[in-house]
Amino acid sequence: MKLAIAADHAGYLLKEEVRGYLERLGHEVIDLGAYNTDPSDYPDFAEAVGRALHAGRAERGILICGSGVGVCVAANKMPGIRACMCHDHYSAHQGVEHDNMNVLVLGARIIGQELAFDLVAAFLGARFQSQEERFVRRLNKVLAIEARNMPETARP
Repeated sequence: MKLAIAADHAGYLLKEEVRGYLERLGHEVIDLGAYNTDPSDYPDFAEAVGRALHAGRAERGILICGSGVGVCVAANKMPGIRACMCHDHYSAHQGVEHDNMNVLVLGARIIGQELAFDLVAAFLGARFQSQEERFVRRLNKVLAIEARNMPETARP
């Protein structure tokens, strides 16, 4: 799978571990920064991942900051982005299966490397349950809210 990954300075070290894990699994990874632990601003990285998805350069994204909250809030300001912060296995796959989540958000100061690997595997192994009418109906309602409240742009 083609994946975009990014983190601010607080998430940099975990991003490097997750990036290596993804590459070992055979995924194509687009690393959008940060490239060190120098202070940086999380909205820049959330936007970079969102733009990669919009442009079709990646199928899904992974964002990491200290708590996960900042990049999650920023990413969800972009049309077509359904970013969810997940710190448990169930949410990491259920968010894709029921809500068509396309960006996994992790908090580097909240979880460790092994849990991050488990969450990433659950996220990547999940597929939206598009054959189930209730999930499609709910996603369409979310998309309608987005269309009413966000300017028209390309949506992934």
